[in-house]
Amino acid sequence: MEKRAKNIHLFLMDGESTGRIKCTLANWTGISYKIPRTMLDKAKDIVPLSQTGVYFLFGHSDDTDEPVVYIGQAGVRKNGNGILGRLFEHKNNEKKDYWTEAVVFTTANDSFGQTEISYLENRFCMMAKESNRYEVKNEIEPTRGNITEEKESELEEFIDYSKLIMGALGYKVFEPIVKVKLIEPEVPVDEEPILYFRSKKVDARGQRTADGFAVFAGSKISPVISKACPVSTIKNREKYQKYINEDGLLIKDINFTSPSAAAGFCGGSSLSGNANWKDENGVSLGNLERESM
Repeated sequence: MEKRAKNIHLFLMDGESTGRIKCTLANWTGISYKIPRTMLDKAKDIVPLSQTGVYFLFGHSDDTDEPVVYIGQAGVRKNGNGILGRLFEHKNNEKKDYWTEAVVFTTANDSFGQTEISYLENRFCMMAKESNRYEVKNEIEPTRGNITEEKESELEEFIDYSKLIMGALGYKVFEPIVKVKLIEPEVPVDEEPILYFRSKKVDARGQRTADGFAVFAGSKISPVISKACPVSTIKNREKYQKYINEDGLLIKDINFTSPSAAAGFCGGSSLSGNANWKDENGVSLGNLERESM
């Protein structure tokens, strides 16, 4: 079934895209805020941040420079502090100095209780781990809690809207690198074809994505890196070496900026993605794209 268009409202509270952003969606009681860490003090006047809700702390790992996220919940305390108070606690925690921006979800009518935020924290955390785009910094798996079927249906709808907001804010924390897997027989069920790179040392599968080109888990990667290998390819090999097992197989879907970057990673050399990635009939990616024009 074709998805319906949505109308998302983004209010730039400081008049610039790098400042605080308030997000609402037509016919949704939820409300979201994106707040830079450096602007927490300016967020004290945002009334909904004193409520109960769920929050995300986004940043990058000091060791790998990979994107990381911490997902938490916040209830209203005796001092009247809710979400914002929890964010300040994280700001003052030296172990959480990696985050630079927070994204918060609550409701316009302050309807969340402990049961609701526990369920949402658990679901958001599990979804982020399943997408495998971010390193999830939660050390303990959040408790899901017991909820009724009616409440679960209501919260799942809230989650669907939250995913739209998160994507509109530029965070693909819930989006899998490869949206569509193969069905039997080996054909894709969306518009982008599955492509293959096969040589004496490479047997890889991949697909164009909205943000580049993904190489699928299970692909065989060349163990050899040529002397003329580009610096960018060498860096990618170093970066993702931990995802190549002892048999030379990729154990995780990895997204690259382009088909050529993906081909270079698989072949360990400077390679043309348009020439080396081919469909099941042997037609190269370059020719496929020319045919679609």
